[in-house]
Amino acid sequence: MKTNIKRESTKSLVRLIESIVEVIALSIIYYLFWRFGYDVPGLFAFKGKYVLMGIYAVITFFLFKNMDGFEFGNLRRLDLSLAQWIGSLIVNFVTYFQLCLIENHLINPVPMLLLAATDILVSTIFVFLYTYLYHIIYPPYKMLMIFGTDTALGLKIKIDSRWDKYRIEKLISAEEDFDKICKEILNYQAVVINDVPAQIRNDILKFCYQNEIRSYVVPKITDLIMRGARTVSSFDTPIFLVKGTGLTIVQRTIKRLMDIIMSLIVLIPAAPVMLFVALAIKLEDGGPAFYKQDRVTIGGKEFGILKFRSMIVDAEKYSGAVLAEDNDPRITKVGKFIRATRLDELPQILNILKGDMSVVGPRPERRTFIEEFCKDMPEFSYRLKVKGGLTGYAQIYGKYNTGAYDKLRLDLMYIENYSLLLDIKLILTTIRIMFSKDSTEGMDKARENEKLVQDLIEETHKNKD
Repeated sequence: MKTNIKRESTKSLVRLIESIVEVIALSIIYYLFWRFGYDVPGLFAFKGKYVLMGIYAVITFFLFKNMDGFEFGNLRRLDLSLAQWIGSLIVNFVTYFQLCLIENHLINPVPMLLLAATDILVSTIFVFLYTYLYHIIYPPYKMLMIFGTDTALGLKIKIDSRWDKYRIEKLISAEEDFDKICKEILNYQAVVINDVPAQIRNDILKFCYQNEIRSYVVPKITDLIMRGARTVSSFDTPIFLVKGTGLTIVQRTIKRLMDIIMSLIVLIPAAPVMLFVALAIKLEDGGPAFYKQDRVTIGGKEFGILKFRSMIVDAEKYSGAVLAEDNDPRITKVGKFIRATRLDELPQILNILKGDMSVVGPRPERRTFIEEFCKDMPEFSYRLKVKGGLTGYAQIYGKYNTGAYDKLRLDLMYIENYSLLLDIKLILTTIRIMFSKDSTEGMDKARENEKLVQDLIEETHKNKD
């Protein structure tokens, strides 16, 4: 187990060093383009250049970090590259106007465009190099999965999709004798605990903690509620206070101000794009460009959410309220594009300005779906403790076909850990997710996974017999 401890203690340090080296390299490249691409004012020709390089480095590090651009080995190469490409474009866009302010006029953008292209090339090299080194230094964990119910086996299918990082080599039921489970645990580097009864889960966790074995635990709803608890320090006995009231008045005020500022800023570049999309929809079939639908937000309040129409007119007239399939015949040609790129959600900027929605928050659902989910899962209503949002944990870390229970868990993670910095991070990460195909997986993919899960359940039952 000492090997595991050493491996974990060095991983974060290695990743930090890699991040710093890359940021320094990009900052030096910036200096060279700036120094030889423009007439440098005397004030910045000497020590001032280090100030500008420092500002460039700080902005780059902040953007890359908050867009998960430094998660070498954790994210796929394409996702890492997208995060760094978008981060580079943003930092160079900001830097261009910074240099314009220094020069007191609009400067030639060509050197900055060449800098952005060079940054994209260099960052791609770093991503592939660091990811390659990560998989050599840190090979996949040999893992044991302890499951409580058949449905918990679905997690294995998801984990198997990241074979480069995780390897579940054996499954064992929580119903087995505890001593047998502990004996098995000692043969593996890590353990996945999913849907296991509370008392057994606690005993397994204590055993793993004592033996310094890495544990991945799928949280229950109460675990996520506890994450937002406040510590009461009035006594010598630790006490956690769970209020269950959502955001405070101060948090709601700050969040509303940020919503107004962000939506106004985004509306400027989004306006011509929205005009183009509306025109494309109108030209395709002559129907309305916008689609209004009743959704439910904080406290069960209903509002009309605005979207660009991506389906044929009156798509639900005969089918009723159903989720779209991957190749749903109701989706138009323009609709396929705007759904894949998330452009169909742009009109919701107006919902945010009006105050119906927030930039970040649980995705507002239709009342029909909420009532349906609440029949089997009353806790689904917990999502209504905060205002619905354009983006959020479930939209970023989930997929279109993510189940209701997993969406609830993701949304509770946001509600119970809310902060202004978290909102900024989620907004930046959303930009990357917009270009990720995985996040748009539809119901066809969900059915394919269900088949794999069913096969796994049958195989597990055969092994038991």
